[in-house]
Amino acid sequence: MRALLSRQEHPYVELAEVADPEPRPDHAVVSVKAISLNRGEVRRLERQDPGTLSGWDLAGTVSWPATDGTGPKAGARVVGLKNVGAWAEQVPVPVEYLAELPDGISYEQAATLPVAGLTALRCLEIGGYVVGKRVLITGASGGVGRFAIQLAKLGGAHVTAIARRTDGLAELGADAVESELSATGDMFDVILDAVGGPVLGAALQRVTPGGSVINFAATVTEPVSFPTRELFARAPGAQLHGFYLFDDLRHTRSAAADLRRLADLVADERLDCQIDLTTSWTEATAAIQALLDRRVAGKAVLTVD
Repeated sequence: MRALLSRQEHPYVELAEVADPEPRPDHAVVSVKAISLNRGEVRRLERQDPGTLSGWDLAGTVSWPATDGTGPKAGARVVGLKNVGAWAEQVPVPVEYLAELPDGISYEQAATLPVAGLTALRCLEIGGYVVGKRVLITGASGGVGRFAIQLAKLGGAHVTAIARRTDGLAELGADAVESELSATGDMFDVILDAVGGPVLGAALQRVTPGGSVINFAATVTEPVSFPTRELFARAPGAQLHGFYLFDDLRHTRSAAADLRRLADLVADERLDCQIDLTTSWTEATAAIQALLDRRVAGKAVLTVD
């Protein structure tokens, strides 16, 4: 079968032949129709050993169900994720990381949901019920940010989005859209941060007493600094959480139910996947470069053909 493997030379990925998968009893083999790209996985390609099979998000049909009798049956349309190894024609996936798709959602749409959608959903859940709360989302033009805006608004929150590229964020439901975050201004009950560095430092000065700041990514390398009194004296009880999806999956619960929740919202036209780029995986190098160059506003999807 074919797969996208890492290589030493730019653009650090190529299609190549690999052996067919040998699934474990609790893994279903998925015939992959679409994959989506995440900045975190493409940034690490150049640091990987040549021939490494990468990839997190996938959607397709079950070609071989799990032999232990669990999970979706053969022929089922599914969405799923892997900690590594989704960029191939046939992929074994743990059944707890697979969800059957409802009618009304395409493979391309479904492929955007696992990492970006689950991260947005579970980060908001850390903050608790958001009805009537003020929610701040930094790095809001990325895949996670765009899902988080919509989910927070569906939950009844007042949403403020911070992004360098602000086009389209108000249409997704953001009540306020700003290009940068200062250390002073309105306070927020829940803050989702995708930037780190000085932005996270400013966010820690804008959280309410008892509020939550959830950091799930870092796009800058600067250290985080803030006046500590602004947290322990002005906002007693506020908490800073670090969130990494795959660690959350290992220590908490499966992804199947939440993936289906997200897929149902898409099928009901209550959640927009914000696909900005769709192309064949034979053109993966151009899509990866566009994502790294921040020329993709939303999600980039590759069709496996």
